[in-house]
Amino acid sequence: MQKDKLALFGYGKTTKAIASYLGGGCIFFDDNTTTTTTDSNNNIIYPSTEFESSNFEIEVPTPSIPPNHPLIKKANNLFSEYDLFLAPNSPLALPNPPFSIWISGTNGKTTTTQMLTHLLKSKGAVSGGNIGTPLANLNPKAPIWVLETSSFTLHHTKYAKPNIYLLLPITPDHISWHGSTKEYIKDKLRPLELMEEGELALIPKGLPLPKSDAWIVEYENIEDIKEFFNIEPSKIDFQGAFLLDAMLSLAVTKALFDEVDYNLINSFKLDAHRQEKIIDRFNRVWINDSKATNIDATLKAVEIFKDKEILLILGGDDKGVDLNDFFNELKNYNLKIFAIGSNASKIKRLSEKNSIECYKANILEEALKKIDKLHTQDTIALLSPAASSLDQFKSYAHRGDSFKNFIKNL
Repeated sequence: MQKDKLALFGYGKTTKAIASYLGGGCIFFDDNTTTTTTDSNNNIIYPSTEFESSNFEIEVPTPSIPPNHPLIKKANNLFSEYDLFLAPNSPLALPNPPFSIWISGTNGKTTTTQMLTHLLKSKGAVSGGNIGTPLANLNPKAPIWVLETSSFTLHHTKYAKPNIYLLLPITPDHISWHGSTKEYIKDKLRPLELMEEGELALIPKGLPLPKSDAWIVEYENIEDIKEFFNIEPSKIDFQGAFLLDAMLSLAVTKALFDEVDYNLINSFKLDAHRQEKIIDRFNRVWINDSKATNIDATLKAVEIFKDKEILLILGGDDKGVDLNDFFNELKNYNLKIFAIGSNASKIKRLSEKNSIECYKANILEEALKKIDKLHTQDTIALLSPAASSLDQFKSYAHRGDSFKNFIKNL
């Protein structure tokens, strides 16, 4: 395929990696470009409005470009990043593609991808996708690719499929992007449609499964995984959501190699900002769970501390998710809520509706000052926002670091 017949949508990390893979000299169309420019790799970046589909044979989008974007609607032959390298009908398909394991879900994708890669490192596995490394930058000769896979990527992927698909529990997320909860779930289940006999999918129970030739194992909880794969959760050091992540990772190694290495999984170290415990100089416990950007992640964190009074910081950009059921669950716990971010008023209103004590702080520092006055050695201060950070912070890590810096300076 000639490079001038490939259109890259969005001048982002994924598309720039594809251009670099091809040696530069590629064509981009980007919303943030108002006049045509050329970068240091001789790539030409045009304004999105100048795209003409008749000039191209294949279009590849940055995953986050939504389905209703004019570029997506105009495209004649849209390939996702996954399609480009893993689909047999792609002109850039790898001649001997690695065995690929795709991991998706609303919460826990990154941790499970890291855990499974940790377990399979001795087998030559590498990880990429949404976890930070574009497929164009992965070693094509690695025997196993473990790919954290977003719902955005799944929506745009029409031809590629995994050899193993691991779907973690899903709750409504990115609804404004997908259009509805139904479409979000449909995209999460899309890989099943192309999977073949002998390929494995681990899927939460109760979802509307499409027709598939894959071997589908449905699970509801860790007990299902324990029974089906003969994995003993009491031998695993993690708790809460991380125990499920570990159980599912071990299920894959059991299915592939008949191996369940408890010592190896217990040696895995969690990233910062995931239920990160901090003890202040007054011997009080603070939990930095800034990466909990959806309601499912927050509920799992709250459940861990159910025997304590919880001083819970909630709020940010909730991406249009209906929070009524979430608050119906929260009212069963002994907690006070401190609302921050762009949905603080919404949180305050729902708290009052469910008779939950709530302080509208608006910003993180104000919430932390209020908590500092109430916090004791018998309470748990928990930052688990159930929302994106980008309304007030550069990232969830920036939010988590701000939380930790406040505690450090008490």
